[in-house]
Amino acid sequence: MKLKTIVLSSLALILSLSLFACASKKEGASVLENIKSRGKLVVATCPNYAPFEFQTLVDGKNKVVGADIELAQAIADEIGVDLELSSMSFDNVLSSLQSGRSDLALASLSVTEERQKVFDFSEPYYETQNSILIKQKEQENYHQFSDFAGKKIAVLKGSIQEGLAKQQLKEAQVTPLPATGEAVNELKAGKVDAVYMEGPVAAGFVAQNKDLAQAQVQLPASDGASLAIALKKEEQDLKAVVDKVVRRVKAKGDYDKYIQKSIQLTAVSE
Repeated sequence: MKLKTIVLSSLALILSLSLFACASKKEGASVLENIKSRGKLVVATCPNYAPFEFQTLVDGKNKVVGADIELAQAIADEIGVDLELSSMSFDNVLSSLQSGRSDLALASLSVTEERQKVFDFSEPYYETQNSILIKQKEQENYHQFSDFAGKKIAVLKGSIQEGLAKQQLKEAQVTPLPATGEAVNELKAGKVDAVYMEGPVAAGFVAQNKDLAQAQVQLPASDGASLAIALKKEEQDLKAVVDKVVRRVKAKGDYDKYIQKSIQLTAVSE
């Protein structure tokens, strides 16, 4: 009797596991359906790059905000699920996506040939616009590229802007630094003359620092220098929804509005 009970229990366990496996396989057949089933979209981001993604106090609570976060929310709303942000260092964002711990990576990611070998990308949602951050009192000294000849220009090390600065400001001394905030501090301390960075990021620093300004010279981005959302390969169902939202947001001019709203938040987050 005891042996019979053990056998029946074992068969029940095997049947339960089989049914569970079948259910999991069915849910996993479509990434989008899996997201809908669990009721949330998990997005990996790195909240230290205002105005795209950063942390600030909202109603007394620390919250991750920014233009990219607004875009992530629009995608979650389109799917009909909650948005769950997974914050981490920038160098872990793509690995989180690759391991399946997140559904999307949205962290001011530039589309590069190297990244495209491993990941799919959405349609670009923002074309990079660059700017030069200078001291406000020196605005009259900079009107054209030649005005930066012989000057020290700080850039974020390893960024697209580092390469562009070297190409476009060949007579300047380009100094790569590990963090954008450090570059700005070097400018304020007079150790460099300017910082080459993305336009909205520069605008955010100006909003926080009244002694800084953007030079009137707007630096063009290289062809293909755009931001997009990263997905795992072959997730066409999810990519179709993401691309739909990106196209709508761009057509309505909403992303530019997200940036302006976020720049204002940086002004009050300090």
